[in-house]
Amino acid sequence: MTEHLAATGASVYAVEFDPPLAAALQRFAKRFPNVTVVSADILETDIEALTGGRRVRIYGNLPYYITSPILHRLFEHADRIDAIHIVIQFEVAARIVAPPGRRDYGYLSVVSQWFTNPEIVFQIPPGAFRPPPKVASALVSFLMPGARAKHPLVDEAAFLNFVKECFAQKRKTLRNNLRARLGTRTEETLLEARLAPDVRAEALTVAQFAALFEMVRGKKI
Repeated sequence: MTEHLAATGASVYAVEFDPPLAAALQRFAKRFPNVTVVSADILETDIEALTGGRRVRIYGNLPYYITSPILHRLFEHADRIDAIHIVIQFEVAARIVAPPGRRDYGYLSVVSQWFTNPEIVFQIPPGAFRPPPKVASALVSFLMPGARAKHPLVDEAAFLNFVKECFAQKRKTLRNNLRARLGTRTEETLLEARLAPDVRAEALTVAQFAALFEMVRGKKI
C-alpha cells in the first residue's frame, strides 16, 4: 500500500508503531524522497502537526482490536481529512455502515455517519492475508463530510456523549436510557420530538439524534 501511494509522487507520511516494520519502511523510503516514516503510535500522533495543517487522505490496514479507538482519533481531525480508506474486520465494517433499524446499528454507526459517508467497497477473504486471520475483512471508504455538514452543532463533543448515553443499554428503550438525564421530563421531551414513548435508540437517524440533542440542550437539561 505504501509503495503504491509513494509511486503517485504525493507526500506520504507512513506511521508505524512496530519497530521492525518501521525499520523496513525506513529502508524502503530511501527509494522515495516523498515518503516520511513516522515511528509512532497513531493513537498519539497529531496529524495536523505532522502534515503542517495540510488536508490529507488516510490509508491503512488497521489492527482489528483497536479499530474503534483509531477511528475516533481520526475523527478528531475530521476538518483536515478529505477521505479515509482502511481495511478492517468485516463485522465492524457492517456496523459502521448499518442504517437505522438494523441490529448492527449503534454508537459506532452514528459517530461514523456523523463525520463521514462510509461505504464498504468490497469484502476481503482471509486467504488474501499472510498469515490468514480467522475473520473476513473489508475495505471501507469514509468520505467527508458526513451528516455534520447539514446539522452544525455548537458542542459536538457533548452531542457524541449524548448519543453514547442513548445507546448505553441497547436492550432498553430510549426513554429508559435518558431517564437519568431528563427525569420526569423524559416522556414530554420524546413527545415534543415526535418520537414514540417506546422507541429505541437504534430506530433514530443521525439527523434525529442531532435534533433531539439540540432540543435537550435548549431546555438546559
